[in-house]
Amino acid sequence: MSEVLDALVIGGGPAGLGVSYFLRREGRNHQVLDRGRIGETWRTQRWNSFRLNSPTIRSILPGDAYEGPDPWGAITHHEFVAYLEGYAERHLLPVITQTPVTELTKDDGLFRVATARGALLARNVVIATGDQNRQVRPPESADLPIAIHQVDSSAYRSAADLENGAVLVVGSGQSGGQIAEDLAQAGRLVFLATSRNGRWVRHYRGGNILNWLTLAGFLDVPRKELVLPSGKLPARALVGATHTISLQSLSAQGVVLLGRFSGVENGSLIFGDELDGNIRFADEVSANAKRLIDEYIERAGLDAPPAENDPAETVQARLPDRPIRSIDWNASGVRSVVWCTGFTGDFSWVRLPGALDAAGQPVHEDGVGAIAGLFFAGLDFGSTRKSGTIPAIPQEAARLVKRLVAHHPLASR
Repeated sequence: MSEVLDALVIGGGPAGLGVSYFLRREGRNHQVLDRGRIGETWRTQRWNSFRLNSPTIRSILPGDAYEGPDPWGAITHHEFVAYLEGYAERHLLPVITQTPVTELTKDDGLFRVATARGALLARNVVIATGDQNRQVRPPESADLPIAIHQVDSSAYRSAADLENGAVLVVGSGQSGGQIAEDLAQAGRLVFLATSRNGRWVRHYRGGNILNWLTLAGFLDVPRKELVLPSGKLPARALVGATHTISLQSLSAQGVVLLGRFSGVENGSLIFGDELDGNIRFADEVSANAKRLIDEYIERAGLDAPPAENDPAETVQARLPDRPIRSIDWNASGVRSVVWCTGFTGDFSWVRLPGALDAAGQPVHEDGVGAIAGLFFAGLDFGSTRKSGTIPAIPQEAARLVKRLVAHHPLASR
């Protein structure tokens, strides 16, 4: 502990590596710690067929440029992990793997980071573990029969790993929609408990939807303008990595659509009556996104192709004759439930009074923590709608390091 680092970055995923790149460019003495390997979450919390939703050209970290043959393609998580490893090596980033942090404290103006390998001291700490690494299940999950196998989306790998029989997927956001389709394409009978989630088409007017929304400024809307009246942030819209996924298209593939999962009664799984409203809401979000893009194209005077119908939106929804409000789990053959009900961050190791709120989540303003010298990178909706996604890293990591240097000067050399 004799050496005091200028900065310590906790988390060796894309956000942490992006911060490390700019710290190294500034000539700052720092290290990056990861509990496992580089990109550990991308290795262990993705299903087998997973592909990045952001196009490859917008999934490049700072200091790199894409020169491949498929800029608007969608790479696998395995390819992305290989990219992260190569990135750290090319840019000589000081990453120490297999070193989980057990406690973060501060004393006499210095942060003390305890690990199984010993403690480190630093003037500044950047927590880049993100806030989407601990799965959230509804309390009703405890009421399911013990015979039903329960798995979180972060632990789902493929249909072959689940019990034989039908599968209930709970949640129709990003993970829920993609996993339901993965299961249906594997030949499973799938029940999907829908939620109030928007969706987007994958391609529109000759371009990638995320690229259009980036150009139109949609993803740069500040966090404070996104907070709902309930105080919560909106769920991410469902967008397939290579093609559009809609509730209609899932039903056409045999997925049985249901309302919100609300619990268990007398051996039956119970669902609400929100299905029609959830379908309408998803359609409206898609229509609004396309309208925004149309307005941008007209305003910018771009020569873009006209809009075309997307099969996933024009396909007729196949809904039950009467809404299904309950399912006898035994008679229906449901043997597994995949929970796609969101994530939160695990910051239980942060022992800094005032650094976390009552829910144990970071107190910050655009990544600048409430404790002098403490910063957060990669938080979902941390600054804007784009925050927490890979395309946000180059800009946000540069801004964070600039603030770290300006507002919390590092030791002179």
